[in-house]
Amino acid sequence: MAELAETRPAALPVGPTGSEGVGRSGMLALIATEGALFGYLLFSYYYNGGSGGPNWVAEARPDLRLALPNTILLLLSSLVIWRAEKATRLGDRRTALLGSGLTLLMGTVFAVVQWFEWKAKSYGIGASSAASLYYVTTGFHMAHVVVGLIVLALLFLWTWLGYFSPVRRIVFTNGALYWHFVDGVWLFVFTTYYLTPYLGFGR
Repeated sequence: MAELAETRPAALPVGPTGSEGVGRSGMLALIATEGALFGYLLFSYYYNGGSGGPNWVAEARPDLRLALPNTILLLLSSLVIWRAEKATRLGDRRTALLGSGLTLLMGTVFAVVQWFEWKAKSYGIGASSAASLYYVTTGFHMAHVVVGLIVLALLFLWTWLGYFSPVRRIVFTNGALYWHFVDGVWLFVFTTYYLTPYLGFGR
C-alpha cells in the first residue's frame, strides 16, 4: 500500500486578504451612497442659482487665497496615499508608514485651513439660500474629512504594528479608496462654490 503523501495544514488567515472581498464591495457602496448625497447638494445649488435672480451667490468673487492652496494640498495628499498603498502591495513597510503619516498630516492641515476659511467669511449660514448651501455642503465634506483622518490614523497605526503585507492589504486599500473619494468630492465642491461665480454663475 502506497504511503500517503504528507500534507501540512495551511496557516489560518489573520484578517482579510487580497484586494477584493466583502469589505471592498461595502466601501464602493458607501462611496456611491455618499456621492449621491453630495450630488443632491450640488444639484440644489445649481438649480437654485439658475432660477434665482441677480446677485444670488453669496460672493461674486470668492477669495481663493486659502481655498486654492488648500485644494492643491488635498489633491496632493491623494497622490501620497496612493504611493503608500502601492508600497503596501510591494511590502515596503517604511514607505507605507511614511505615506500614511504624511497624508494624515496633510489632511489635518486641510481641516484647520478650512476652519479659518469659514471664520473669514463675511456671511453666516442663515444669510441666504446660497450661503446655507455653501455651509451645509462644505460642512458635510468636513465631516467626511474627519472620518478620513480617523481612518488614516488607524492605517498608520496598523502599518506601524506590521498588520499589513502584500497579501493582507485590503483594509489599507479600502482606506485609501475612501480618502480618494473625499479628495474627488472636494474638487467638485471647490469648482462649484469657488470657481463658477467667476464664470458668471448666479451673478
